Amino acid sequence: MLSQAKAAIQKAAPYFEGVAWHKEMKKISLNDFKGKYLCMFFYPLDFTFVCPTEIVEFSEKASVFAQLNCGLLGVSVDSHFSHMEWTKKAREHGGLGEINFPLLSDITKSISRDYGCLLEDAGVACRATYIIDDKGILRHAGINDLPVGRNVDEVIRLVKAFQYTDKHGEVCPASWKEGAPTMKADPNSKLTLDYWKNVHAKKN
Repeated sequence: MLSQAKAAIQKAAPYFEGVAWHKEMKKISLNDFKGKYLCMFFYPLDFTFVCPTEIVEFSEKASVFAQLNCGLLGVSVDSHFSHMEWTKKAREHGGLGEINFPLLSDITKSISRDYGCLLEDAGVACRATYIIDDKGILRHAGINDLPVGRNVDEVIRLVKAFQYTDKHGEVCPASWKEGAPTMKADPNSKLTLDYWKNVHAKKN
């Protein structure tokens, strides 16, 4: 059973703080990401199977998040010492090697519980992804069951889409990618009418 979430879309993201590992032990809190977007993703446990594939893919695309002024933070219920040792294990043996963002310890399970992704009976978090905007507002929450990993490119697409709507006051249709047509939330807008005619009407 999932924990009862304090996190809610369009509301301020629940505050968190804790000790993380990224080349050294350091304290991290939500306040460290003021003025920028944050992609915070939870995973079940260190030294497992699907988890390193996700974390390494996020790490390989960390520069893309940085270009979007979006922080990146992995979280699990393991200790920061476990995070440290996992980064020292070679990838050919299921380790992480050096990664390009911090792994936060949620050993008390309070963060995953507040964000509504803790499996209370199992004592681990689901594969949950949260996008928090530069004003601290939660814009996206997605939760996978344990066996299936995430698509990092889709997370990047969502960050770009939310940032586009913030900047331009437009809405992004299904499968929108950077540079594709958008609409206004106004049935009489030329932008919307053009989208219906030139894109939507041509879909089979």
